Amino acid sequence: MSPIWKHGFHVLALVFSAILAPAVHAAPQQGIAMYGDPALPSGFTHLPYANPSAPRGGQIRFGESGSFDSLNPWILNGRPAQGIALYVAESLMARSIDEPFTLYGLLAESIETDEARSWVEFTLRPGARFSDGNPVTVEDVIWSYETLGTQGHPRYQTAWRKVAKIEQTGPRSLRITFTEPDRELALLMGMRPVLEKAQWQGRDFSTGTQTVPIGSGPYTVSRIDMGRFIELKRNPDWWGKDLPVNVGRYNIDTMRWDYFGDGGVVFEAFKGGEIDTFRETNAAKWARDYDFPAVRDGRVVKEDIPHHRPSGITGLVMNTRLPVFQDWRVREAMTLAFNFEFISRTLTGGAEPRITSYFANSDLAMRPGPAEGRVAALLDPFRAELPPGTIEGYALPVSDGTPLNRANNRKAIRLLEDAGWQVDGAGILRNGAGVPLTFEIVLPQGASETRAIVDIYTEALRRLGIVPRVTMVDDAQFQMRKNSYDFGMTWMVLSLSLSPGNEQMLYWGSRGVTEPGSRNLMGMDSPAAEAMIRAMLEAESSEDFTAAVQALDRILTAGRYVIPIWYAPISRIAHIRELHFPERLPLYGDWPGFQPEVWWYEAEQQQ
Repeated sequence: MSPIWKHGFHVLALVFSAILAPAVHAAPQQGIAMYGDPALPSGFTHLPYANPSAPRGGQIRFGESGSFDSLNPWILNGRPAQGIALYVAESLMARSIDEPFTLYGLLAESIETDEARSWVEFTLRPGARFSDGNPVTVEDVIWSYETLGTQGHPRYQTAWRKVAKIEQTGPRSLRITFTEPDRELALLMGMRPVLEKAQWQGRDFSTGTQTVPIGSGPYTVSRIDMGRFIELKRNPDWWGKDLPVNVGRYNIDTMRWDYFGDGGVVFEAFKGGEIDTFRETNAAKWARDYDFPAVRDGRVVKEDIPHHRPSGITGLVMNTRLPVFQDWRVREAMTLAFNFEFISRTLTGGAEPRITSYFANSDLAMRPGPAEGRVAALLDPFRAELPPGTIEGYALPVSDGTPLNRANNRKAIRLLEDAGWQVDGAGILRNGAGVPLTFEIVLPQGASETRAIVDIYTEALRRLGIVPRVTMVDDAQFQMRKNSYDFGMTWMVLSLSLSPGNEQMLYWGSRGVTEPGSRNLMGMDSPAAEAMIRAMLEAESSEDFTAAVQALDRILTAGRYVIPIWYAPISRIAHIRELHFPERLPLYGDWPGFQPEVWWYEAEQQQ
């Protein structure tokens, strides 16, 4: 076992053994963990995966496919530019990606809560400043939270509904009181962006997409060509550069994101030296397409970055708001028709494992076979409403890998017949009213690998008498159609962490059936899923928490909402040799907080 993997398992062991440690006391603390105590002691000098000796300077250029039309990443309208949310604004607390869910003080010097976490109180650092020199005040924090909770993106509104009140308790302190038991809320309230109230006076925050925001973070927006590129410069007067949580981070002077037509063009731009780093998601391409001159002569370096995070879910999601997908038998037939083994071998050489559930690759994943113990007890009250396999055990169908996939297609036809669909004399699948089984698959332009997957899949569906329409739309339209759930099937990519919580209600909660902008693309309305999420949020031990997540995983997977593809247990990053990162990798590996946060630019010394 490599030292990196040993470290990951050691951290997990420490975290879950800490469950039995005392809960956070009602006294000011430097940090807070979802369970137990933060791993880093009071007085730590830097995050363990940051290099405090990293040089500062240089630049990093990223490539993005599509475009952007907004500079406000905190609202539903528009597609926001990269960089602003993570590097221009700051929150009260900062997350360590070396622990499942732990926060350390950033704008706040301390956090305080009671044993039940029915309230949380933050005290601001006296030196916190926005980039225009104005101090960060309690008034800014309260305005930010109220505005985001009422006018911001739905991801902020979900938790805000559980806030009873927010009030100033001292010159630099504020308290937030909650309406219901939810142990995660104290942490979530530490992760909201804090914006400058004065900048937004007289402006409509909910539609303000063209205002360059003023933040307190390490970078400011230096140049923009709307839709084409955005550039950020490190603020030399950044108030927080010497905080332990920031030492060794944000080392690069200039960060720039250039936008291109599609992923293939981004890769060509990387090969041509127009951008400095590229994440490869296809294992076959990683092995095949990186023999260009810059790799051969060492100007470009390839890195495999291991991680210990769940697989998440990537694949084709079915919209159950449409009658055609409301029957689980139809969704199972659609999954049977998806010849994963053939598609995977054709497009990736079969190099990556399949996503078997939403939390695969982690201890949070559902276990094979029937539900047992606490998981079974959680699911049992909902037995009558759950799809087959939820409690008894469910596994994705496996094909023989041949192009025709005959055995699974026969099973699919039987299920479709049971659901009332028959093939007519012209070879078209119709219901009893004569309506054909058809739907629209909406995809973003430039997603070449996704289109290749869908092309193979639709050919298989035609053999069943199903002829879907495939529509490619530009980036802005794709986002709009997802936000309004205007599709039959679409492509879904959802990363999941080792500490799922309130965001799960945004992903799977019933509000998302009708409210726009949720991540509930499938339109599921499951009291059982919401009950599992509540059990996660109220759990006081890792055993109860894990059981609730495993039960939720069963509901999601056996619901047959998404036809999953593969996942990578490593991240593959190619970059110019002047870019470097610490040898000590965090638990989450390549995750927000890794590149470019702990990277640095350093050219080779001339002899």
